[in-house]
Amino acid sequence: MKVALAGATGNLGRPILQALLDAGFLVVVLSRAAGNSPSPASHTNLVVKKVDFDSVPDLKQALEGVEVVVSCLATIAIGSQNPLIDAAEAVGVKRFIPAEFGMDSLNPLCAELPVCKPKVSTQAYLFEKYKSDTKFTWTSVANGLFLDWGMEVGFIIDPRSHTATLYNGGDVPFSVTLLADIAKAVLGIINNQEKTINRVVYIQSTVTTQNKLIQYAKEKDGKEWTTTTKSTAQVLEESLAELDRAAQGTGDLAAAMVGFSAVGMWDPKYGCDFSDRLDNEVLGIRELSESDLKKLVQSFVVE
Repeated sequence: MKVALAGATGNLGRPILQALLDAGFLVVVLSRAAGNSPSPASHTNLVVKKVDFDSVPDLKQALEGVEVVVSCLATIAIGSQNPLIDAAEAVGVKRFIPAEFGMDSLNPLCAELPVCKPKVSTQAYLFEKYKSDTKFTWTSVANGLFLDWGMEVGFIIDPRSHTATLYNGGDVPFSVTLLADIAKAVLGIINNQEKTINRVVYIQSTVTTQNKLIQYAKEKDGKEWTTTTKSTAQVLEESLAELDRAAQGTGDLAAAMVGFSAVGMWDPKYGCDFSDRLDNEVLGIRELSESDLKKLVQSFVVE
């Protein structure tokens, strides 16, 4: 099977690319023609094609013979995945996995967040495509936060500096997933297309809280942490104001989107705990044991 991957050099794209190659798929990496992103390492089952992501004819040519498209594009950068979707449907792609990989886009409150609206719009566009061409199907992935990346960059907690911003007190259960498990879920979708057709699938490596993760870190070195507490209501207000400033050319759009993500991931009303709707078994995801999670957290602690 030939699989196309857009956004192969990003934080999520890299493990997905490796998983696809390890599984023996022929992989076409779609790379922005006008960009300067590094190319993936050479592999006998890998070809890199430079494309204009706004050009349907250009994308159609690159997708000839492809059965599955996986998009890890940064939607804040490209704006819309619609040209890629149009090209995929036109050349007979069977399954499209859009760049979602985050919060519960089916939750009505999440759907209204500016960071999630493009994902909801993409789902609607994909469903309309399926209505006119039932051979063209899709699956979106909701995985919560990226567990390992979120500690590496200090977003969930920062074990290296012993600091954290505790949202709504730090005791809110939220779903998190390892990058490798998200890659495994992509393989699970490809190998279980009937069970995952035209819907959002939910996965997690574990459900935890910020305070629990901090406690695991403390058990390694005993150091105290510097924490601040913020309500997601406050974060939402600040992010909306930053979005307004960004529209006027004076604000930080990326910072606003990070804030909206925090709201969706740490407010129970936004459905941040996926435990009651998981597709782990279908997709081959095994949840971390407490000892595994503790070991992972402590691997980021610098004594």
